[in-house]
Amino acid sequence: MIESDTRQANWRRANPKKYDAHLAVQRALKAGQLERHVCEVCGIEAVDAHHDRYDEPLQVRWLCRRHHTRLHHFGEDMFPIKSNI
Repeated sequence: MIESDTRQANWRRANPKKYDAHLAVQRALKAGQLERHVCEVCGIEAVDAHHDRYDEPLQVRWLCRRHHTRLHHFGEDMFPIKSNI
């Protein structure tokens, strides 16, 4: 259990499923099981992993911080999931 009372620790306690998904991505990247891609919107290399579904922790979309923040602020419709058709 997280003993600290920082904003980050409070978020982790309040969002265990999200935190577990973030840890799964970090582990998979380190183990070479997941490959980081460029931002799907603008192509920048510095990216965050975005989860559309936390119950699928390794299914992520790669977005730069700017587009990741915008997606969370304006909603999922801002950058719809691209179909693989």
